[in-house]
Amino acid sequence: MMKFAINYSAVSGLDPDRLVTYARHAEDCGFEGLYMPEHIVLYPGAKYGTFDFPPALPFPDPLDCLAFAAAATQRILLGTAVLLLPYHHPVVLAKRLATIDVLSKGRMRLLTVGLGTLPGEARAMGVDFSTRGRRTDEAIDVLRLLWEGDEKGASFDGEFFGFDDATSFPKPHGGGSLPIHVGGSSRAAARRAGRRGDGYFPGGALTAEERAIQWELARAAAVEAGRDPGALEYTRWGAIDMSAEQVEALAAEGVTRVLVSPTAPEPERQREEMSAFAQRFALSG
Repeated sequence: MMKFAINYSAVSGLDPDRLVTYARHAEDCGFEGLYMPEHIVLYPGAKYGTFDFPPALPFPDPLDCLAFAAAATQRILLGTAVLLLPYHHPVVLAKRLATIDVLSKGRMRLLTVGLGTLPGEARAMGVDFSTRGRRTDEAIDVLRLLWEGDEKGASFDGEFFGFDDATSFPKPHGGGSLPIHVGGSSRAAARRAGRRGDGYFPGGALTAEERAIQWELARAAAVEAGRDPGALEYTRWGAIDMSAEQVEALAAEGVTRVLVSPTAPEPERQREEMSAFAQRFALSG
């Protein structure tokens, strides 16, 4: 059964009433999850591929926004696409994510992490751009170690992070670790998803052949790591006006979740697009 989630874009701004209305409407429509993107800083000349980031594009903190939206909703899951993990200290992040999960009664379940693509953003955060992959691997390990640790504490001695007998409470709602999905458009990201992730969420303008290669890489990496490749979720971007045939084609590729984003700038039109999508795929039923 395909799952469908909705994205709240940075271009929608940070009006609190608009965010709450959007989240509540998404929940009423039957979308599984609400996703938000992250950029911590931008700068003149910031660019990814052919897209130029306007320096004043209002990227709010996604975790703060998701916590705010959670207080106004009841069921919709909370996600990031993507949280720039190498720019977060995992000891602090473990606490923040667990807190949101507890306050939302177990809804911080669609966390997707990525490396980031802007060298200037890395410099602003004091992170060597070339170490992003290794930092992300360590951070994932630290998050799970702290979430699963008990009152005796946990220790870690890595290249970037280290601590002795550290305890981190509260734990995620219901205990255990939160799912961590890995986002990215590279073969390295696919392998990271298989080795450490609970799912893979590739982006970018990849060919169908490259997408198939990366998904097989993720599954093969899971096998090599002694993990169950069948447990990996596979999330992909879709269009708000996509057809049932397009969804069926994605399902045939192994996709388990589709994330869409309204195209209209006006809030009312966005809600109309969401409602039309939900009706087309009978989400509320």
